Amino acid sequence: MKFKNTIVVTLTLIMFLSCATNPFTGKKTLAFVSNAQLFPTAFAQYNQVLTESKVETGTTRADMIKRVGQRIAVAAERWLNANGQQGYLNDYKWEYNLINEDIVNAWCMPGGKIVFYTGILPVAENETAIAAIMGHEVAHALANHGQQRMSAGMLQQGLAVAGNIAIKDDKTRNAFNQYYGVGSSVLGMLPFSRSHETEADRIGLYLTALAGYNPDEAAELWKRMAKASGGQAPPEFLSTHPANQTRITNLTALAPTAKAEAKKFGVSSFRPLGKY
Repeated sequence: MKFKNTIVVTLTLIMFLSCATNPFTGKKTLAFVSNAQLFPTAFAQYNQVLTESKVETGTTRADMIKRVGQRIAVAAERWLNANGQQGYLNDYKWEYNLINEDIVNAWCMPGGKIVFYTGILPVAENETAIAAIMGHEVAHALANHGQQRMSAGMLQQGLAVAGNIAIKDDKTRNAFNQYYGVGSSVLGMLPFSRSHETEADRIGLYLTALAGYNPDEAAELWKRMAKASGGQAPPEFLSTHPANQTRITNLTALAPTAKAEAKKFGVSSFRPLGKY
């Protein structure tokens, strides 16, 4: 029992000392790995992906990705500076690349390294939808979601090791290992990931509006995403992402708030959709 208590106290202390603050919510977040450690690794991985991929450059759509990315980054800096977070982006190295591959996806590495795949462009249909996607991906980076997921994974593994050390009976230990993996995923890691997606939707929508793009288009984008998926998605509780309809409902409800937030920065009208 004494050993178990020592494990609990040690893990609690580690969690207390290994926290960062989300600049958008003010909440403490897990940060077992610092950005000073994480960013160089992420940048190296990003460069490796570019080396192994067909990067499209000099085209109208590749230029659009860079243009939209730069506008979202400027919007993020404006918001952060206005909310007492000057210098927050000093270590971020923004980069936006389009990879010619038929994948309906986009992602952002910690530190601001972004990739769009050409497969997502027909679903997006217009520049405003690209901005909504870009805002979402940038939001992941700004809120340090990669850092949090890595930290949560380390915590999940640490608790598994602690359980195996603390449980002496083989039968009980085997049962623990069997149920802990599923339970910690379904009840812990998956909801944690879905909360990040929802948070990135909200932050991203604000950035989209602040960059001069109509946030109403985000819900329309996800209607097209839902149609493109053909209904092929796991139940929400078994997914890393909210269900399409959940996102559509949330984004529709958030759009007026995003417009109001943008208006505080003098943005009262939005660019045309920007068909391409």
